[in-house]
Amino acid sequence: MGFSSPEDGSHVLDLSAEQACGQPVFGVAVRYPAGHVVPLHKHPHGHLIYADRGLLRVEAESGQWLVPPTAAVWLRAGVAHRLVVPVALQAHGLFVREDVCDRLPATDCVVHVSGLLRELIMALTRADDPATSSRRMRLLGALLVEDLHTQPVLPLHLPWPTGSADSPMQRVCQALLDNPGDTTTAAEWAGRLAIGDKTFHRHFLQSTGMTFGKWRQQLRLMSSLTLLMQGIPITQVALASGYDSHSAYTTAFSKQFGQPPSAFAANR
Repeated sequence: MGFSSPEDGSHVLDLSAEQACGQPVFGVAVRYPAGHVVPLHKHPHGHLIYADRGLLRVEAESGQWLVPPTAAVWLRAGVAHRLVVPVALQAHGLFVREDVCDRLPATDCVVHVSGLLRELIMALTRADDPATSSRRMRLLGALLVEDLHTQPVLPLHLPWPTGSADSPMQRVCQALLDNPGDTTTAAEWAGRLAIGDKTFHRHFLQSTGMTFGKWRQQLRLMSSLTLLMQGIPITQVALASGYDSHSAYTTAFSKQFGQPPSAFAANR
């Protein structure tokens, strides 16, 4: 969050009124069409980003997150990020004053959105409702911070390689991001980069904190969520994501997300 609706020209959101109200937690809701990209920006507040339908991708220097309607991204104050909108959705952004962030995650992450947390997000992003009193907003904000503190962190983070944008590991990861079904092996990547196989694996692990195989599987599974949300048959999703079969994809998906892709697709 940070830019207004494309219908308004995608200008930076004017949050001055919300900040002036002095509330420790405040929020906004913005509709975005499919394919929209919100440019890189940052906020002086802790930032919770949630979409009640569709799928939202949040990108920062530390990694990328894909957010289904059952989760939200938490970003620390001052973290530069951009949003990529694969399917049309309404995004809800909550802003938490730094002095209230002490009990919230100290790292950027994806958290589960419980039924209560979802309702709190909705209520706080309807702050312009004249029936919503200042006292009520403070209480809702305090309850949101309390509930957010208890939510589990979800495995929807894809760490991005450190270093410059044209570094070898960044080029490899960008190529895989552009084509998650790419079957190029680590040895083949090493050959393209004119380095040894062991050197490639060592540099990849140092750069991302994950092995090449684990990183690529995480990318494939996260990318497949977008296809599932678009209603594409699971077998086609499996093949497009680099898996040999429906069953191999379902096994990996279930192990990663705790439910089969059919269940995730049914809730889109």
